[in-house]
Amino acid sequence: MAGLMSGFGSFTHAVVRAVSQSLAKEALRTDSLEVDLLKAQEEHDEYVSVLKHRLGLEVVELPADEALPDCVFVEDAAVVCGDTALITRPGAESRRKETEAMKAALTELGLNIVEMTDESATLDGGDVLFTGREFFVGLSKRTNQRGAEILADAFKDYTVSTVPIQDRLHLKSFCSMAGPDLIAIGSSEAAQKALKIMQQMSDHKYDKLTLPDDLAANCVYMNLPGKGDVLLHCTPEEFPESAKVFEMLKDHMLIPVSNHEKVKVDGALTCCSVLINKKKNI
Repeated sequence: MAGLMSGFGSFTHAVVRAVSQSLAKEALRTDSLEVDLLKAQEEHDEYVSVLKHRLGLEVVELPADEALPDCVFVEDAAVVCGDTALITRPGAESRRKETEAMKAALTELGLNIVEMTDESATLDGGDVLFTGREFFVGLSKRTNQRGAEILADAFKDYTVSTVPIQDRLHLKSFCSMAGPDLIAIGSSEAAQKALKIMQQMSDHKYDKLTLPDDLAANCVYMNLPGKGDVLLHCTPEEFPESAKVFEMLKDHMLIPVSNHEKVKVDGALTCCSVLINKKKNI
């Protein structure tokens, strides 16, 4: 297994996409919950504002496509590691065209593009956890073994292990990285089972941050110049007990970001951006 990637959590750019009007009624969802479109758009604007103004990232904002109600969830369309971008083949057929705008944006940023053209493969970026040392890929309703194999081929420097996912949409529906070697993990049986598999498969002993709420375990970690460890996480209004756990991370710059509406259509914080560390042209 590779050592910890140099500059893990360092990012210069983010690709985001606007919320489509069609999200409220047509976006895929596990539960039939009513979405307040205006609030969803306000939440997303705040998220983008944090990336751009508070954290100083260069943000590429793609326009919404009304024919693609889920297009705000850009994470599923690409997996970026170093200077390589794997354009995925999302598991839901209605989402396959989302990759076109993402491919164009990442090409424009000068990344090496690898495309998943095998029609037997499916992969959603929400099933891909990169720890800085290795990849874990959730085998879910949206991601299959062939998708994981193509990811392993695209990122040959890293070990790729698969984790069966039951009762949840994606692997990152209950986990994410909260710092170098620190996995944020939910408390449910499904989350704990997945963690156990990851621990068994890895040569490295990760620290864990256990959250009472699975959805709260999806957070966005960065390490930025002049700011150090930064974590975008759930708000106390949404998940009061989990927010208290994040507050124990005294060395992190903690930024609570509301996700009250997008969560109704299975969207989490990591879903709404693709983060990139672009080397300066010398």
